[in-house]
Amino acid sequence: MEDLGPVAWPPEPIRTERLVLREPETQDRAAFIELLASPEVHLYLGGPRPRDELEREMSGAPERWPGSFVVDLDGAMIGQILLRRTPGHHRPAAAGKADLGYLFLPRVWGFGYAAEACAAALDWLADQLPGEPVVLTTQTANVGSMRLAAKLGFTEVERFEAWGAEQWLGMWSCSEG
Repeated sequence: MEDLGPVAWPPEPIRTERLVLREPETQDRAAFIELLASPEVHLYLGGPRPRDELEREMSGAPERWPGSFVVDLDGAMIGQILLRRTPGHHRPAAAGKADLGYLFLPRVWGFGYAAEACAAALDWLADQLPGEPVVLTTQTANVGSMRLAAKLGFTEVERFEAWGAEQWLGMWSCSEG
């Protein structure tokens, strides 16, 4: 995983109609642990991490790094958006491109927060790195993630088998978004 290059970090918080995308803060620790330990969130991501292990590893504030946004609703973390460059991606079509990832707490699924937050992050990236293509990979069995990719304007590049399941690789560019 590499950073996004010449992007100034951290940016000013990104505000949408209902959300704020910002850097992680100490008060987000419990929500990060809940997110990473959730069986529902990690159903298509290889399974959750053990809560006790997370409690030990994340003794203080969550780690801050370029491309990691907390999604904040009314002062509380509800998810995370990740924008990172993937030089060693296992699919040649994705190598070296910016990669979009997202995790949201199950209690906020179905309200459009993921689409709102991801669209804001993509718009921000398009302003920072005009013309930068972005890739997204998800299991085809993850219906919600497939719907979100389509809503955001990702177009299919390929499907492939990995980790014992069919995967979908899509691409987005600001001209499509």
